[in-house]
Amino acid sequence: MADKTRKKRYNIRISGLGGQGVVTTAHILGSTMDNAGQYASLVPFFGSEKRMAPVEAYVRASTEPIYEVGEVVYPDIILIYHSQVVTHGKSYTMPFYTGLKPDSLIIINSEVNVLDEDDVKVLKDLRATVVQFDATKLALDTAGTELATNMAMMGMMLGLINLVSIDNIETAVKERFLGTSFVSSGGTAMLDSAIEKKFKKKEELLQKNMDVISKTFEMANSIDLDTEDLIIKFDI
Repeated sequence: MADKTRKKRYNIRISGLGGQGVVTTAHILGSTMDNAGQYASLVPFFGSEKRMAPVEAYVRASTEPIYEVGEVVYPDIILIYHSQVVTHGKSYTMPFYTGLKPDSLIIINSEVNVLDEDDVKVLKDLRATVVQFDATKLALDTAGTELATNMAMMGMMLGLINLVSIDNIETAVKERFLGTSFVSSGGTAMLDSAIEKKFKKKEELLQKNMDVISKTFEMANSIDLDTEDLIIKFDI
């Protein structure tokens, strides 16, 4: 990335498989921007709505009002939740870097290098920065579930672009998992106890997800985007 200064707006394309939280990420990003007093628009795109089916979501995040909706054709940032996005030919925007602007950012969830020689040449010509790490393993190690993979990816991105604070993210995640408020039932003690247990489980889930986000935020802060290397890789 030749221009490392904070941008006023980011067009983000998120690609993955059903069940990886691609659309959830888009919703949380939108809420995060709103909590920061900024702006976002988001659009999910589904093929067949089932687990492991291809999914994309598009988010525009900006410090200024946004008037466009629809597919992000020219992304500043691409998040790849599964290596299949790079190699699968018919169900995603292909090739995965189609429309990528110069000096942009790609974050890939993979333990192995999935870029071939042609990919590398194109991305070098675009002066892109690729951050690669095993987000799924990090989620398993930190939260005990691969369902937190999306939190790892989102935390890495937000830590790198420095558009919002960790508090803004936590508020958005809390809204997603806990709702805006919690009201105990006025009914029987048994019902109150059941609701309380359910709420506690959600609080635990929230904390695990925030642990993942905090971890990747720290990782992002250690990255030097001024490096001449195309790929920045973390071993998890």
